Amino acid sequence: MVTLKQLAKELNVSISTVSKALNNSEEIGEDTVKRVKELAKLYNYTPNKVALSLKQNKTKTIGVIIPDILNHFLAKVLFGIEREATQRGYNIITCISNESLEKEEEALDLLANGSVDGFILCVAEESQIKNEINHFKRTIAKGLPIVMFDRVAHDVLCDKVIVDDFDATYKATNSLIAEHRKNIAFISRIDDISVGKLRERGYNKAILEKAIQEPLVLKLNKKDDNQQKIKSFFKKHKNIDGVIAADSSSGIIAINTALNKGLKVPKDVSVIGFASKSVSEHSIPRLTIIRQHAKQIGANAADLLIRRLEKKYDEEIDFKTKIVKTTLVNNKSTLKQ
Repeated sequence: MVTLKQLAKELNVSISTVSKALNNSEEIGEDTVKRVKELAKLYNYTPNKVALSLKQNKTKTIGVIIPDILNHFLAKVLFGIEREATQRGYNIITCISNESLEKEEEALDLLANGSVDGFILCVAEESQIKNEINHFKRTIAKGLPIVMFDRVAHDVLCDKVIVDDFDATYKATNSLIAEHRKNIAFISRIDDISVGKLRERGYNKAILEKAIQEPLVLKLNKKDDNQQKIKSFFKKHKNIDGVIAADSSSGIIAINTALNKGLKVPKDVSVIGFASKSVSEHSIPRLTIIRQHAKQIGANAADLLIRRLEKKYDEEIDFKTKIVKTTLVNNKSTLKQ
């Protein structure tokens, strides 16, 4: 196997120059980088990552812990993390907590043994319900930085990437009020987690400010038959003419329920839900969405962690919260304004 020393000798440059060129250092000119990489490719040179990590005390690997791999939003965030990490010369190792506090703790302990340099994670539902944060603090105390996204633990001092769930829902509710809707309902399957609570508060603020109605809220459990619950909700509250859904599936079910009742969407009922563009296409008419820009969230989370790892902050304790702006995408389930 060819070594850095052999590459350097053949190119008549120093070993340091070869190493920096292979790592795209700005100190090395483009022509030299090109020559080094071409020769390395010719000889199928690959760096010994184990030896490199021991020498630098860095693995160039990020641990990512997400609650649910089947969640479309989380999968797209993961895509954004991986793409940004790869562009910056980092690998990722992904673990799934399955919304379990125990699994989240196990994943942190497993990877904190020298496998990764830091973590990006979305807090598990059970951790939020129990308000358990000690496992995060233990990990940070070991010198492993954490960046949290979407669901975050506000009492943990670390970098965070979020959207303004409160403001996004407040504005979406006001957009339905501007359509002269008088009986706007809020439906949520995520009441137990922080983002769900923030979205409900945003809805409540808009409703109470305008004083057009009392808040009308339906909270669903995972074990519930969501379709039946929403159907019964519409039957009980016959005058519903607007729906804000805290999640994508509730929004789509609300559209289908209204249509099955003989109502026209959006003429009789307008519906808005938190969802991605691809999810919105699963309903007819297409669901108007609050788009969170998941890939951007992932890229920002990776950027914050890599900057932290490469000590590009002036103050080690200068923790940052990056707010990614949402976009209200008007499709066919709301009136044009």
